Amino acid sequence: MSMFRFFEKLVDPYQPYTVSNTPPRLLWPFLQDYLAPFKKIFWFLGCFSALVAAIEIVLIWYLGRLITMLSDTTPTEFWSSHKVELIVVAGFILTLRPIIQAINTLLQNNAMLPNVGTLVRYRAHRHVLGQSVSWFDNDFAGRIANRIMQTPPAMGEVVFQAFDAITFSIAYLIGAIFLLAEADSRLAIPLLIWAGLYGGLVFWTVRRVGPASEAFSDARSAVTGRVVDSYTNIHSVKMFSQDNQELNYGLEAIEKARTTFQYEMRLYTLMDIGLVALNGLLVVSVVGLGIYLWIIGSASVGVVAAGAALTTRMNGMSGWIMWALTTVFRQLGVIREGMETISSPIDLVDLPDAKPLQIEAAHISILNLTHRYGRNFGGLEDVSLEIKPGQSVGLVGASGAGKSTLIKLLLRFYDIEKGIIQFDGQNISHVTQDSLRSQIGVVQQDSSLLHRSVRENILYGRPGSSEEEMIEAAKKAEAHDFILTLEDPEGRVGYDAQVGERGVKLSGGQRQRVALARVILKDAPILVLDEATSALDSAVEADILETLYGVMAGKTVIAIAHRLSTIARMDHIVVLDEGRIVEEGTHESLLKEDGAYATFWRHQSGGFLATKKTNAV
Repeated sequence: MSMFRFFEKLVDPYQPYTVSNTPPRLLWPFLQDYLAPFKKIFWFLGCFSALVAAIEIVLIWYLGRLITMLSDTTPTEFWSSHKVELIVVAGFILTLRPIIQAINTLLQNNAMLPNVGTLVRYRAHRHVLGQSVSWFDNDFAGRIANRIMQTPPAMGEVVFQAFDAITFSIAYLIGAIFLLAEADSRLAIPLLIWAGLYGGLVFWTVRRVGPASEAFSDARSAVTGRVVDSYTNIHSVKMFSQDNQELNYGLEAIEKARTTFQYEMRLYTLMDIGLVALNGLLVVSVVGLGIYLWIIGSASVGVVAAGAALTTRMNGMSGWIMWALTTVFRQLGVIREGMETISSPIDLVDLPDAKPLQIEAAHISILNLTHRYGRNFGGLEDVSLEIKPGQSVGLVGASGAGKSTLIKLLLRFYDIEKGIIQFDGQNISHVTQDSLRSQIGVVQQDSSLLHRSVRENILYGRPGSSEEEMIEAAKKAEAHDFILTLEDPEGRVGYDAQVGERGVKLSGGQRQRVALARVILKDAPILVLDEATSALDSAVEADILETLYGVMAGKTVIAIAHRLSTIARMDHIVVLDEGRIVEEGTHESLLKEDGAYATFWRHQSGGFLATKKTNAV
């Protein structure tokens, strides 16, 4: 076991490295960047692969010599004349050859393969986690995950085949040419001709296999993305009885994957047919020429036997080499497709001199803020707002008025196009993103939970908190009692129970309370409530609102709500319309103004804000 551990630890896949927000976008620089830690391993692998091939050639050469010796002497003379040589050769075959082969295999299977895949997957996952929320919004989560999972084994396969087959085969071919040329230079001629034709077939194949494999890999990722999208939204699928629509949606991608794979397989069929013809030419030409030279007395029986053994070996090995080469280029196609995700530059980054945000009073200043997502419409237009320390502010407006945009900019999910947001006088564009978000607690309408235990979900707010602190947060969120009654299908109970994907095993109210406990444990000085109770029924909403009001004490609070009763108690209310502030004040003062807010209030049905179309102001 210590032998395995020695080789397994030659490269640490988690070693420190220079993190770049703009990884190489071209294939070879990308491979060089990710495989740089394996340079020494590759050098040794190249040497040992060539050595293994050389030993194979020497053994074939010695087979010819052995046949010549057997044909030239009697059995008695053979042993007495060659016993020392035979013992040395036997000792080499039984000792040194297995040791060299073992080292080569250990370098491939233990030092390289597990660590290449691990290193690529770890660094790729780290890079993708650094992408902005908007980047994830523009792709399927399933396709992103598929690329992260399929690219590392593809890179491992490329490296493995490069040394297991390509390096070995090049060394073997060179050795075979020298072996035949040493016996009779004329025997090397058909091998050289075969090598040229074989190289042409390889070139024809790999030029087409790479793009075909990339197309199939992309089509396969599309299948994964569509299938995962259907499974993730299975409640909607079942609710609207759209199994057939989802099947057809997936079928379209599945059929495209089939047709691209068919084209790739046609290339392999043509390659195989050409290879069989070439190998027949090799065997007939080399062995036939060898027999002819023996007939005219220019070659010994041993030379003919060595040539026959060599061509037979090349006949079997050529298919393996061709498959290895096409595998390399097929996997390079997979890597190219994966690079669309893994090498995507990170646009939303901290400034080089960004410092951690320091919060003392939690005073928020928004100055001339404009953000339209790169368009000429929507978003926010010249918004200025002061939120004093400890003040609670409600944001009101029809859908599309800019409320969510403002929250996303406060969290710096997007870079501001124009204007400034300051926390305690610090421009949020000049501080680190992690430090900014660590000072903000967010409760959303759809507080989806991680597919983990209740404990892990609550501790997500402040990892490292004690069990007592976690339970105290759950009690403040009035979640402790129902948590103790939970049990998952595997028999885990209470805080150890798994909540299911996005927390589907809990009711809406339970899910919201666990999310609230997470925010309470975080205890950030700024609290954002983004439609925090709109998905709940009135009774549950009333209970959670009371809890929220307790949590809000002493914090700077920004709340979005369509249900105006939830923000009527706020210190200050801001009304947005088409990205601009049209009114602001207290609940009472805004009702007296009889403007947009008062119209919203009158047109509520069950406490909900009507759509913009039905209550234009």
